[in-house]
Amino acid sequence: MAADDSRVWSGRRFTVQDLDLLRQLIVQHPDATRAHLSRLVCEALDWRKPDGGLKDMRCRVVMLRMHEQGIIALPKPKPTSRIMGPTLAQVDPDTEPQPEITDPVHALMPLRIERFDTTNGQLSRRCNTFIQRYHYLGYRVTVGANLRYRVMAADGRELAYLVWGSAAWKTALRDIWIGWNEEQRRLRLHLIINNTRFLILPWVHSPNLASHVLGLMARIVPADWNQRFGYRPVLAETFVDSTRYTGHCYRTANWLNLGQTTGRSKWDRYETLSVPKKDVWLYPLSKVPRIALIGT
Repeated sequence: MAADDSRVWSGRRFTVQDLDLLRQLIVQHPDATRAHLSRLVCEALDWRKPDGGLKDMRCRVVMLRMHEQGIIALPKPKPTSRIMGPTLAQVDPDTEPQPEITDPVHALMPLRIERFDTTNGQLSRRCNTFIQRYHYLGYRVTVGANLRYRVMAADGRELAYLVWGSAAWKTALRDIWIGWNEEQRRLRLHLIINNTRFLILPWVHSPNLASHVLGLMARIVPADWNQRFGYRPVLAETFVDSTRYTGHCYRTANWLNLGQTTGRSKWDRYETLSVPKKDVWLYPLSKVPRIALIGT
């Protein structure tokens, strides 16, 4: 790799010197797990989240991509002695289809919205399993800051699950709408959050429930995010596969439709990988999101 051939992974530019440092750390710590190495790398590069914590989960994903491309050589994954539960692919009887819910929204209110994270192992696993079984994108490990929510009817019946995570690194339509430059995007991207999963359980058929939940989320998530991560987001985004869904609930909840993505993967360095085009939707979480994101 030439000196001017630095690469950007997950929003961070890695120079030749950075890659040399990664290789040195791997050699210097031959018995370290991949998780430990990611923490060492974050500390050496001072790669941190806005709240000061290490971006070790994001770093692990980046290092795996580098390993797959032959740029670095990671040690083999360490076997674990921890007793593992059943995988998400196995059937959990408690997440089988349940009795149909057709109540109108007003009959389900007041909705009960429960925030949780991975420290709540049982509920976190339940959320993952529902998403794996019933969401068309399935379950994926969430890298970076994220919040999860369960939505229940007043009587305790489960209705929906939502996951909010970090924004996409580059989205042309969004970036043009904001009007920021590369440096502004690098410095303020964390102020955007992404509704990465929204699952109304498939046996729930309550007209306008989805848009009502999105309206509640717009009022709840910014404060929760600030409490959990130490800063308040100013813009929400999501991406909807228009071959499957119209995005009607986002439109009804007053989200802004900017158009469609180009159909390229974020890992598509050579523009040869095609992925489904998706509608880009935005929702301002403050009165002046563009000013906050540009920084003027």
